[in-house]
Amino acid sequence: MLSPQYFFNRLRENRIDFFTGVPDSLLKSVCAYITDHSNAESHIIAANEGSAIGLAAGYYLSTGRIPVVYMQNSGLGNAVNPLLSLVDKEVYHIPMILLIGWRGEPDVKDEPQHIKQGKVTLPLLDAMGVKHLILASCPDEFDMQLCKTLEYIQNNKAPVAFIVQKGTFENYVLQQQAPVDYPMMRETAVQTAIDAISEKAIVVATTGMISRELFEYRELLSQGHERDFLTVGSMGHASQIALGIALQAKDKSVYCFDGDGAVLMHMGALATIGSLKPANFFHLVVNNGAHDSVGGQPTVGHQIDIPAIALSCGYAFAVSVKEASEFKNVLRDTQAFKGPVLIEVKVRQGARKDLGRPTTTPVQNKSDFMQFLSK
Repeated sequence: MLSPQYFFNRLRENRIDFFTGVPDSLLKSVCAYITDHSNAESHIIAANEGSAIGLAAGYYLSTGRIPVVYMQNSGLGNAVNPLLSLVDKEVYHIPMILLIGWRGEPDVKDEPQHIKQGKVTLPLLDAMGVKHLILASCPDEFDMQLCKTLEYIQNNKAPVAFIVQKGTFENYVLQQQAPVDYPMMRETAVQTAIDAISEKAIVVATTGMISRELFEYRELLSQGHERDFLTVGSMGHASQIALGIALQAKDKSVYCFDGDGAVLMHMGALATIGSLKPANFFHLVVNNGAHDSVGGQPTVGHQIDIPAIALSCGYAFAVSVKEASEFKNVLRDTQAFKGPVLIEVKVRQGARKDLGRPTTTPVQNKSDFMQFLSK
């Protein structure tokens, strides 16, 4: 396997020392090493992958040096626009190195939301005209790849993508994790919410741990899953799915169980929700200040005032809580409010090591959910 330290040092030896992107589980070791060995201006965790391409372009324009943008392959969807309309050789000719985690690689077992993206990752890059190669896990082979890549970039002023397979990097654990003393864990917040809201309420849960914890709690309670839509992919879009439902199912309370990283990824969604003012919309943002499911890389979730942003976007009510009892009371009181309502729940990082994954397929979840909605 390739040492994150070796990878990082070889880049720096070639005057490549600006990094930006959105964390990915296949890149968590190298991202952790970059975080621990870079300052705030040379490593920026972006809100989304398109923003990262923009940051990298700005860096190149001001320095003439090659930036690195990292992402999961699902993030290519956010990056396509600036890759084609900004950095492409038919537009501004802006070079950069893309480091892309290959989730859903063909013939490698993965979650259902990654399978399609895994199949089309290389063809999509081909269609965009982005040169790509599988990142070597052997240091000597990587050195040769890097040499050829830098030569190509020098001659073509174009992006090159390193595709990262599972197990490419040696393990490295993030050292710079700031301690958070909030009393609740995310799973406690999910359970508190389910216990407090109406049995007839609709729940749309965001990507990652929240959907997994919601599924397991329903199992623990011997309840069905038909009231819950588990957004296993499409990070940042759960609130708009919930909004679409709330606008059509006005007789039902619709709760979006969201995360800070997801809200930050597409924050414009708050303005859309606030402008439409769905009275039956309840937005629960579980904020641990981290991309917890992909290595614990920090977000700016604990540095901004999410309730104030929601209010400025037109939400009828917004509040922040950190105690389970306080959260329970707010959930109870706001059921009679006309929304949209936002409740930020500040929690600690971490999850149970034995946390499972949904045992139903996405199609089964969709079918059961639509049938429940139609009643």
